[in-house]
Amino acid sequence: MSDEKKKTRESLIGGKSLLSAGGLVLVLGILILANLIFSQVNLRWDSTSDKLYSLSEGTQHILAQMEQEVTIKVFYTKENVNTPVHIKTYAQRMLDFLSEYEYHSGGKVTVEVYDTQPDSDEEDWARSYGLEGMNFPTGDRIYLGIVALAADQEETIKMVDPSREAQLEYDITRMITRVQSPEKGKIGIISSLPIFGGPVNMQMPTQRTEPWLFVTELRKTYDVEEISGNAKRIEDDMDLLILLHPREMGDLLQYAVDQYVLKGGNAIVFADPFSVGDAPGPQGMAQPSSPDKLFSAWGIKMEKNKVVTDFDYATRLRNQNNQVEDNPLWLSVKSEGIDADDITTAKLESILLPIAGALEKDPESDFEYKALLKSSSNSALTESFRIRFGAQQLRRDFKATIDQYDLAARIRGKFKSAFPDGKPEDKDDKNKEKDSDKEVSLTESEDKSIVVVVSDADMLMDDYYVSKQRFLGFNLSRIFNDNLNFLLNTTEMLTGSEALISIRSRGKFGRPFTKVQELEKKAQARWLLREQELVRKADETNRKLKEFEKQKDKSQRFIMSPDQESEIAKFREEKQRINQELKQVRRNLRADIEDLGSKVKLFNIFLMPMLVSLAGIAYAIYRRNRSLAN
Repeated sequence: MSDEKKKTRESLIGGKSLLSAGGLVLVLGILILANLIFSQVNLRWDSTSDKLYSLSEGTQHILAQMEQEVTIKVFYTKENVNTPVHIKTYAQRMLDFLSEYEYHSGGKVTVEVYDTQPDSDEEDWARSYGLEGMNFPTGDRIYLGIVALAADQEETIKMVDPSREAQLEYDITRMITRVQSPEKGKIGIISSLPIFGGPVNMQMPTQRTEPWLFVTELRKTYDVEEISGNAKRIEDDMDLLILLHPREMGDLLQYAVDQYVLKGGNAIVFADPFSVGDAPGPQGMAQPSSPDKLFSAWGIKMEKNKVVTDFDYATRLRNQNNQVEDNPLWLSVKSEGIDADDITTAKLESILLPIAGALEKDPESDFEYKALLKSSSNSALTESFRIRFGAQQLRRDFKATIDQYDLAARIRGKFKSAFPDGKPEDKDDKNKEKDSDKEVSLTESEDKSIVVVVSDADMLMDDYYVSKQRFLGFNLSRIFNDNLNFLLNTTEMLTGSEALISIRSRGKFGRPFTKVQELEKKAQARWLLREQELVRKADETNRKLKEFEKQKDKSQRFIMSPDQESEIAKFREEKQRINQELKQVRRNLRADIEDLGSKVKLFNIFLMPMLVSLAGIAYAIYRRNRSLAN
C-alpha cells in the first residue's frame, strides 16, 4: 500500500473517531437537556380500571373551591429497621397519593413529612398534636399519623389504618373540608336499639358498651344528637333525621317527624320486619318497625309480616348445628342489585341485609320514587314466622317469583301531612296550651323533601360490616362491605356535601373472581331443583307408607307389606339416581372452575411471553430486511 493511501485511510479513521466522539458528546448533551426539561413536566398516568391512584372529581372540585391554604403534616417513623414491611409499603403509597393533593390544589395544599425518631423534636410535635404511636415488642414506637391545619382549625388522624386504604382519599379530603369550614352539620337519630352505647347492666354502671361504629363515624363530621322516643317536636336546626328501627312510634312522635319533613327536612328511615339485634317480643319474635302513617303519606308500603328470601344473594352462615349453609334470608346484595346510575350507590359493590322486608310504591302516589337496592329475580316473599324453621325448610318450600323486590328506595316530592286533622291529642299533657302558643300544623310542604327508606335496620350493626381486632394496643377495624358507605353516602347527599360522595364510593383494591361466582350460582340453582325433587319424592313415599300402614290390621303392625317394600325400593332407586345427579353437578362445577384456572394460567405463563417473542422476531426480521435493502 502506498504512503499516500495509508495517510488518507488514517485521516478517514481519525475523522470517524472524532465524529464518533463528537456524536457521543452530542447525544449526552441531548440526554441531559431532555432530563432537565422533563424534570419540570409532571406526567401522570393511572392505568388501573377504577383510577385508584388518582384524585376523584369530588376531591378536585373541593380543592378548586378552597379559600384557605391547608398544611398537611405527616408524622412517620421512616428510618426504623423494625417497621413492618406492609406499613412501609403503605406509607410510601400514602405519601405518593398526598403529592396528588399538592399538584391539583395549585399550591393551596402543602405536604410536610416529619421523621419521628425516638426522643426527637419531631416526636414531641407529634405528641403535641395528640398522635399515638404503635408500641412494638422490641421497644420501638412507630408513628404514622396525619394532621391538617388551616388558620386556627386542626384535624388529626392519630394512626392511619392500612386496612382502610380504600377510604384514604375520603379521610384526607374530609380533613381538608373540616378545617375549611369549622361549623358542623346536625343530625338527629331516633332508635329503639342501643346504638349510643350504655351500661352493660344495672349492677355495673361504670362498665359501658361503645357506641355503634356508624355513630362514631358520623360524629367525625356532624354533631349527632339522640332524640327520645317520647319527643314531641323535632328542632328546626336539624340538618338530617335518621330513624333506625323506630318500633312502636306513637302518634305524637310520628307527627313531629311529619312536620319536620313538611318544613323541608330530609330523613333516612331504616324500617325492619324482623330485627336480629332487637329484643324479642312477648311471643318470642322480634318486633317489626314500620311507621305506617308516615309511609302512607310518603307513598310507600312495607308489609310487617313478610321478609325476602333470595337464593342468588344468600349468605354463607353457620347454623345452630354448627354447620355452614347458604341462608337466603341474609341478603348479600351484589352490584347487580345496586343502582349503578344513582350518585349515592354508583360504585358500591356489596351490601349485607340480615333479614329484610320488601318496599313497594303506592300505585296512587305521584312522588318521585327510585329503587336503590333490589333483590334478584330468584327471590320470593315469605312470612316472618317461618324464620325459626331454618334455611333447609325454606329451601324445600321455595318457589321463585318473577318479581325483584325493592330493598331500599328514595322518595322525593312535596309531601302532604299524615295528620290532616292537625296535631294528635297529648293525653299526658295536663297543661292546656294558650292559643297564641299553639304550633301551626302544616298540611303540605312548600319545598320538595327527600326521604330514603331501607327495609332493614340490622345492616348498621357493627358485626355486619366491620371486623375488629386489637394489634399492639390499637383497635384496628376492617370494613368488609359497603353498608357503612351506603349510610355515609346518603347522609352526605342529604346534608348537601355531594362532592364527597364520589370519593367514598371508590372501587376496591381486591378483585373477586366473578366468573367463578357465576359458575357457583348456576350450579346452586341446578342443585336446588334436584334437592327439591328428592324432598318431594321422600314426602310422597312417606305419605304412601302411612296409607299402607293404615290398611293393615293389628297383627300386621310390625310386618312390612309387599306394597311398602316395593315403594321403599322405588324411593331408594330414585334417591340414588338424584344423589348421582347432585354429585355430577359438583363434579361439573369443579371441572368448570379448574378449566377456567387452566386458561388463566395458560394466558399468564405462555401467551404473554409468546407474544413478546413474536414481537421480537418480527422486529429482527424487519431490521434484517432493512439492512439488506440498504
